Amino acid sequence: MNRQRQADLFLVLTTLIAACGWIFSREAIAGMPVFAFLALRFCGGALVLLPFCRGQRIARPQLKPVIISGLWMALNLCLWIWSVSVTPSLGEGAFIMSLSMLFVPLVAWGMMGVRPARAYWECLPLAIIGLALLSLHVPITFHASQGWFLLTAFVQSISFCYTSRVARDVPLIPLTTAQLAITGLSALLISALFEPWTQGISLTTFGWLIASIFIATALRFGLQLQGQKHAAVASAAIIMVLEPLLTVIAASVWYGERLPLQKIIGGVLILVAQIWFRWRMVKRLPSQ
Repeated sequence: MNRQRQADLFLVLTTLIAACGWIFSREAIAGMPVFAFLALRFCGGALVLLPFCRGQRIARPQLKPVIISGLWMALNLCLWIWSVSVTPSLGEGAFIMSLSMLFVPLVAWGMMGVRPARAYWECLPLAIIGLALLSLHVPITFHASQGWFLLTAFVQSISFCYTSRVARDVPLIPLTTAQLAITGLSALLISALFEPWTQGISLTTFGWLIASIFIATALRFGLQLQGQKHAAVASAAIIMVLEPLLTVIAASVWYGERLPLQKIIGGVLILVAQIWFRWRMVKRLPSQ
């Protein structure tokens, strides 16, 4: 297997593991405090990645940007785990979360003054229609978790833009390890302040926690870094769109979730908008 196909395989496995990570997290927080789980998961993930940072150091002038990027990631994931804990439908939440990559051009416009390309404005109406079909019911109702997921998607786009700038000057593995550690410590602080630690952790819940640390966190980020290092931009852009679709399938298999046709159409429109935008942007890049 050549390096290109191996990288594509790593990215496919990354999206599959990410989809399973939604299930792992939902099962784990059913048996333990929400933010305590997040703290243990990401502190554990940071410890797993720490040995791979040997020989790679973060320069002192970069410490502040790395900490800020970690705090943005912490806010993003704290909002995400809360959204997962209150949503009645993981599949719907995954589709809404996938909008974060469509928020990125708007955030980059505000943060760096980079105007979105024409392709963005072409696909945006399709994504808006998809979100409306996904979120609205007849009669019109709005579940609070939809708002939480939408806010999480927006914060994730900010985190993505800021981290992209920091990653230009910081080695990826130390940066990822620092972000995981800051996320875990932030969640630990929230848990200590607001969550009771009265319940014990069952063996089953502990198993879901271990799976979240080693599979959904450490293994996922490791595969993603390796895949992004060697994958073609075009294939990487399309493959990473698969996560919400795989999450819907995983939730359907594990929980028996069934999205009505209206929501399926809405989710598909969001995915089509993303693929359209990413493909148009990739075609503009110079060939290597």
